[in-house]
Amino acid sequence: MLRRKPTRLELKLDDIEEFESIRKDLESRKKQREDAEEAAAGEETAAAAIALGSDHKSREQIINDRIGYKPQPKAGGRAAHFGTFEF
Repeated sequence: MLRRKPTRLELKLDDIEEFESIRKDLESRKKQREDAEEAAAGEETAAAAIALGSDHKSREQIINDRIGYKPQPKAGGRAAHFGTFEF
């Protein structure tokens, strides 16, 4: 394999100015997006509060409904422990 000398990269003033302008543009876009998300989150919170007011499900029940999990009640008493020989 042939080796070559490393190339030298020079940073020019134009490159720095271009980088700064792009960085400021990206920061402004990010701030606008965050502001829009905060406004949408505020509306969703108000809608969720109204929805939770009419339907009194716990967070756990909502998650279980969403994933399709239907927990079965545990059998109580000593009969449940018979298989483990705990008397």
